[in-house]
Amino acid sequence: MARRGVGGLDFMANTASIYSLATEERSRTEAAAWSQFANARDRKDFHAAWLAILCTQIERVTGGVVLEGPDEDGAYVPVAMWPDPSHDLTHLGAVAQRALMERRAVVAGADGVSSPTRDQPAHISYPVEVAGVLHGAVALDLPPSSDAALQRSLRLLHWASAWLVDRIRQQAIQEQAQSLTHHSLTLELLATAMQERGLSQAALALANDMAGQLRCDRVSVGFERSGNVKIEAISNTAVFDEKMTLVRLIRDAMEEALDLGATMVWPARAGTEHGMIAHTELAADSKNVAVCSVPLLEDGLPIGVMTLERSHGEVFDDATVELCEAAATLLGPVLALKRENDRGALVRLRESVLQKARLVVGPRHPGAKLVALAVLGLIGFLSLATGTYRVAAKTVVEGAVQRAEVAPFDGHIAQAFVRAGDVVQAGQVLCRLDDRELKLEYARLASEREQEERRSRQVLAGGDRGEMMVAAAEVAQTDAKLALITDKLQHATLTAPFDGVVVSGDLNQFLGTPVEQGKLLFQIAPLNAYRVILQVDERDISNLTLGQTGKLTLSGLPGQTLDFAVQQITPVANQQEGRNFFRVEARLLAAPDRIRPGMEGVGKVAVGERKLIWIWTHSLVDWFRFWIWKELP
Repeated sequence: MARRGVGGLDFMANTASIYSLATEERSRTEAAAWSQFANARDRKDFHAAWLAILCTQIERVTGGVVLEGPDEDGAYVPVAMWPDPSHDLTHLGAVAQRALMERRAVVAGADGVSSPTRDQPAHISYPVEVAGVLHGAVALDLPPSSDAALQRSLRLLHWASAWLVDRIRQQAIQEQAQSLTHHSLTLELLATAMQERGLSQAALALANDMAGQLRCDRVSVGFERSGNVKIEAISNTAVFDEKMTLVRLIRDAMEEALDLGATMVWPARAGTEHGMIAHTELAADSKNVAVCSVPLLEDGLPIGVMTLERSHGEVFDDATVELCEAAATLLGPVLALKRENDRGALVRLRESVLQKARLVVGPRHPGAKLVALAVLGLIGFLSLATGTYRVAAKTVVEGAVQRAEVAPFDGHIAQAFVRAGDVVQAGQVLCRLDDRELKLEYARLASEREQEERRSRQVLAGGDRGEMMVAAAEVAQTDAKLALITDKLQHATLTAPFDGVVVSGDLNQFLGTPVEQGKLLFQIAPLNAYRVILQVDERDISNLTLGQTGKLTLSGLPGQTLDFAVQQITPVANQQEGRNFFRVEARLLAAPDRIRPGMEGVGKVAVGERKLIWIWTHSLVDWFRFWIWKELP
C-alpha cells in the first residue's frame, strides 16, 4: 500500500511538472506572438502573428490557416499557417470554401460538410468581409469538443477577425491616400510641362520638378530622332556637352529603354527578363544606388525616355515606378505636341510626306497601296485625256432694248393698269396722272386769253402801236401757256411704246402719291429680242474672245439649255462680294417663249480643248504662282 501511495504521488508530481512546463511554453509562445504582432512590418508577419495569438487563445487547436484573395485567377491562397507552414492543412479547404460561398461562419465535421459530434474533430471557418466584399477566410482544426467549447471558439474567432477587417481598411485608406498623392503629383507635373511654351523649357522644368518631388539626384529627358535619342534636358543643368561621358552613358541607357519599349529599373526587380548593360554602366560610373528609365508614350508608341537617378537613399519601389509610368503616359502627348510646334513648317511637311511614303512603300498597309495606285492611275488618265474647257459665270437675261416710261411732269398717280411681268401691246394704257388741276389751269388761261383778245381789239381801234405790241405779246404768252397745258394733258396718260413685257414698275400701291418729273415709273422690254449679261471673273476674262459660243441654264428653266454667242466684252470691271468681274454681253441664238427678262442662271462659254488635269488644277496653279510672285522679294 505504501508503495502504491508513493507511486501515485510521484505520478501526480510528474503530471504537475509537465503541465507547468506546457503552461510556460505556451506563455512564451503567446508572448512571442504578441511581440511579432505589435512589430509586424508587412502583411505576412501580421497574419502569422494574428493566427498564432488566436490559436493560443483557443484551447487545443491542432491547426489553422488564413486565406486571402481573390487573386488574378479568382482563387484564395494561404497567407499564414499554424503551427508552421509545413503542417498539412488541406483538409480545411472544404470548410473554408463553404464559408466563402455562404458568407457566414461554418462548423463542420471532418468531411467539411456534416455537423460534428462530441467524439469527432471539428472544423470551423469564418469569412473576412469588408463593405460587402470578400477578402478571405480563417479556418481552424479543433479536436472533439463540447458545444459550449465550439461556441466559445466561434466567438473568439468572430472578435479576433475585427483585427483583420481593421487591417484591410487601413490598407485601403493607405492605398487611397497614396493614389491621391500620385494623382496630385502627376497633375502637377503635367501643369509644369504645359505652362512652358517651348520644348526645351518644358523638358527642363519637368526634369527639375521631378527631381525635387521624387528625391532624385538627376532626372534627364530625351527624345527619339531618326532612331537615336537626343537628350533635351538634364535637371539643374542649363548647358551640357553631348560628348561628355556622363551624357553619353545617360543616352545609352535611354536608347536601351527605347529599343525594348519597356520601363528599365536598376537594380533589377524580380521577374525582369531584359538585360540592362547600359543601365549597369551608368550606375557604376555615377555610383548610383538606383536608376529608372521610363518611355514617354504617344498613342502607345515611345517618343522619348525619362531617366531618373538616385545616388543615395532607397531604390525605386513599385509604387514610384508606377507613378513614373503614369506621368510618362500623360506627359508624352504634351511634349510631343510641343516638339511638333517647335519644328518648322517645311520639316513637318517633310515628315508627313515621309510617313505617307512609308505606308505606300512598306511591307504592310495594302489598302494604302491600292489607294496610291488608284490615285496614280487617275492622274495618268487626267494627264492624257482632253476635254472642252468652259468658263462659267453668273448670268442674267435682259431685253435687247428697254424703254423707260417716266413721269412727264410733277403730279399724282390717278390710275395704274399694269405692273411688272404683264405683257402689253403697243399703245396700251399703262397709267394715268391726275389732270384735274391742269384742266382748271387750262380753263383759267382760256378765259384770260379771251380777255386779252378783247383788250387787243380795243387797243387796235385806238391806234396806239405801243399798246398794240404789248397786247399782242400778252396774247402770245397766254397761247404758249395753253399749248404747254395741252401737251401735259396729252401726256398725262402713259401708253406702251411697243409690244413687250413690263420689266419693272407697280403703281397699284402708290395711287394718289405725288411723283416728280422724270421719275421712272415703268420699264418695258420687247418679247422677241433678248441679250445675256455674264459676270466673268477677272481670272478668266483673258480666255474670252468675241464670237465664242456657250450654253446657258436658267434657274426658272433648269431642264433646258440655251445657246448664245459672245457679242461684246466690256473692258471695265465692277466689284461684287470682294472680287472683280467683267461684264460680257452675249446674244441668244434661239429664245423660248417662256423666257422673261430678269431671269438668272449660269452660263458657260466654250473656250477650247484642254488637258483634263489642267482644267481641274489651273485655278490652284495660277493662285500659287501669284502667291509666289507676291512673297518673293
